[in-house]
Amino acid sequence: MKKRWKISFVIAAAIMISGCANDKDQDAEVEQEEPVEEELVEAPSLLSYPLTGMEAEEEVNRRVIGVTINNHPAARPQSGLSDADIIFEILSEFEVTRLVALFHSQLPKRVGPVRSSRPYHIDLVNGYDGLLVTHGWSPEARQKIESGEIDALNGLFYDGTYFKRSSDRKAPHNSYITSDDILEGMSSLGYSLEREVPSLLFFENEDINIVGVEGKNIDIDYYNINRVRYKFDETVGLYHRFNGESQTIDLETEAPIEISNLLIIETDHRVLDDKGRRAIDLTSGGKAVLFQSGIANEVRWENQNGQIVPVQGDQVVPLRPGQTWINVVPEIEKMVTY
Repeated sequence: MKKRWKISFVIAAAIMISGCANDKDQDAEVEQEEPVEEELVEAPSLLSYPLTGMEAEEEVNRRVIGVTINNHPAARPQSGLSDADIIFEILSEFEVTRLVALFHSQLPKRVGPVRSSRPYHIDLVNGYDGLLVTHGWSPEARQKIESGEIDALNGLFYDGTYFKRSSDRKAPHNSYITSDDILEGMSSLGYSLEREVPSLLFFENEDINIVGVEGKNIDIDYYNINRVRYKFDETVGLYHRFNGESQTIDLETEAPIEISNLLIIETDHRVLDDKGRRAIDLTSGGKAVLFQSGIANEVRWENQNGQIVPVQGDQVVPLRPGQTWINVVPEIEKMVTY
């Protein structure tokens, strides 16, 4: 009996060991399945838009489109601002500013009101080898456009065709154009719509430690009629823009404009005539303040290959991904508080 018990025990033990081995084999097979599933996960996109640093699904080889946009109180709120990559705000006549919006990563369904251009508007768009959309020109701008310094679509010649007048506003605050009409108009004039656009310098990730002083509330006094305010919104980590107490929104979407980078630059302004037109120096460089993530940094600005960039020492300061506004003023100390 004892021998049979021993034999039975040995057989039972062998069965148990074999069963455990099978279980381990099954566990091993289960463990081997996990990496296979991970390999099926799609790799993140390595593409980004050159003027915003935002992730892109595919490369965009179209040219930058620069539009001169009316910023008179009667022209607000404007259309298409939320789609711009970069927006310049700069004085035109007397105390009124005009906007130059650069579109590349996306095109606006409708943009405007479009207004006349100045020679320094042309220089800003040329810095990105862009196409200019304007409705009118100053004598100096006319000379630059007619001499072929820039490829331009001018509402003076296409009012009622590519450019449409809005019935809810009075001229000259009611000229609008769609992106389809921009592309068709530029193509009809024989301008190339394709171009490789070099990338600006951006932070590589969002975990950045920006050092400086607090810069959450900024006021710019463009001579009373244009008191511009920027407020940092902690919840989204972006700046909102206001004219006085009126928040800047996009008329088409009614969404507030959200800004990642605000660069205020100081440069020489000189009045040219009794209409208040100016010559504005956008080449010499000078004092500037850069606002990012609620932090202000005193920097300098330089014109590098036609583009206005912030620098510290001999290094270009990276931008945060997103929309950038560049405000041009004659005097930072007298006009800007934060």
